[in-house]
Amino acid sequence: MKNLLASTALAACVLGFSGAASAQESCGTLTISVMTWASAEVLAAIDEFILKNGFDCDAQSIPGDTMPTFSSMTEKGEPDIAGEMWVNQFRDQIDAAVKEGRIEYGAKVLADDAVEGWWIPKYFADAHPEIKTIQDAIARPDLFPGTEDTSKGAVHGCFAGWGCQITTQQFFKAYEADKKGFVLIDTGSQAGLDGTVAKAYESQKPWLGYYWAPTALLGKYEMKQLEFNTSYDDAEWKRCTSVADCPDPKINAWTKSEVYTMITPNVAKQSAGAAEYLKTRAWGNDTVNKLLAWKEENQANGEDTALHFLETQPEIWTQWVSPEIAEKIKSEL
Repeated sequence: MKNLLASTALAACVLGFSGAASAQESCGTLTISVMTWASAEVLAAIDEFILKNGFDCDAQSIPGDTMPTFSSMTEKGEPDIAGEMWVNQFRDQIDAAVKEGRIEYGAKVLADDAVEGWWIPKYFADAHPEIKTIQDAIARPDLFPGTEDTSKGAVHGCFAGWGCQITTQQFFKAYEADKKGFVLIDTGSQAGLDGTVAKAYESQKPWLGYYWAPTALLGKYEMKQLEFNTSYDDAEWKRCTSVADCPDPKINAWTKSEVYTMITPNVAKQSAGAAEYLKTRAWGNDTVNKLLAWKEENQANGEDTALHFLETQPEIWTQWVSPEIAEKIKSEL
């Protein structure tokens, strides 16, 4: 989803780990990259609190972003932790750095993977159960009239600067949406895209377009993702679906958006317990969506939101650590 944006099962988050992370020693200094989007900001604050109060680390947060952080971790060995790496767009570089021992995979932090695709509001889906796939929606421009030209159906696209703009445009071409009576709306920014969803919800109007999870918006508004009705073709994705100037995209499904925590080898050297925690903790989209919605509604920062999560959802985070570590963290709350 981001421009350039082992595996932990969701069931493991719910049921717990037989070897839940515990600490036996002070772990020294560990640096945490705070990425520029909300879910990563909150996760970094959660990690900082748990590492400080559960594992006696001198945990320090520093600003970061996907590619600069990855480059610094592999070339300089710092920061030690990147909580939320969207690995799809540069998986080959990550795997090469892992093979060379410069970086390590932590937990698959979004246990049910990030989600991208085309969505409709749940109230609309309930009223039109026949609209299940993208093909179903594209066949009915009359159901999704645009605001400027109601004779045309409207697909709300991703905004400039993110890879999803390219893939949304290529999906629009592959499904021949223009020939079927649709226009692709340039929403301009995330705020612009969010505004179209909010406006549709306020008036209970139809809406069709690109969105992704985890996000505050999907924690606030119930949306239904349309099915692709085709299997994902990696060769086609690389050939055309994700290539801006490719003239002949074929119908495809969205690539699986995997999100991992990445750590440097220094973490395990500093503390085996801290490393185990970072290779254990994971959560699902539903949890993150609702947490980000709370953050937005309360105009909270990452630290406030992290504390809210730790105070209100111990049934989730206590599965990431041993009972002893959990008690240390609770005492600080």
